[in-house]
Amino acid sequence: MGAAQDRHRNSPILTKHGWLIVYHGVSELPVTSGGHPLCYSAGVMVLSKQHPRLIRYRSVQPVLTPILPEERDGAVANVVFPTGIDRRDDLGTPDRFDVYYGMADNRIGVARLDLPDRLPREESPTRRSKSISRGPLQKN
Repeated sequence: MGAAQDRHRNSPILTKHGWLIVYHGVSELPVTSGGHPLCYSAGVMVLSKQHPRLIRYRSVQPVLTPILPEERDGAVANVVFPTGIDRRDDLGTPDRFDVYYGMADNRIGVARLDLPDRLPREESPTRRSKSISRGPLQKN
C-alpha cells in the first residue's frame, strides 16, 4: 500500500478467494501550513483459506482514501479508518461487502466493496474505482 505503517483492526472474513482483510495504513503528507501531516487510507488483502500465512492478493495502492469532505475535515483530518466489514447475504449478493469506517474521527461512513470473480494479477485504477462506492451513514 506504500504506507509508512500498516495496521489491521477488523476480523478476517472468509470469501470464495480466501480470507479477506481490510486494513489501514498511515502515510505522510507533503508539509503544509499547520495541517495534519498524516493520511490514513485503507487497503485489502486476501489470505489463503487453507494456509492463512500465504498472501494471495494485496492491494498495491489504497482502495479507500480520504477524498470526501467528511473524510478530509474533522477532529483529525485526512482519515479513513476501517472498523468493520459485513457480507451482504441479505441482498442475495455474497460477493458484496459493506465496510464501515471512521471519517476524520468525526463520523462513521460505509463503503461498498464488490469482490471480483477472479483475483487480479495486477491492480488497475479502473478496477479499484468500480469496486468501491461510499459515503457517510445517513440518519433515518
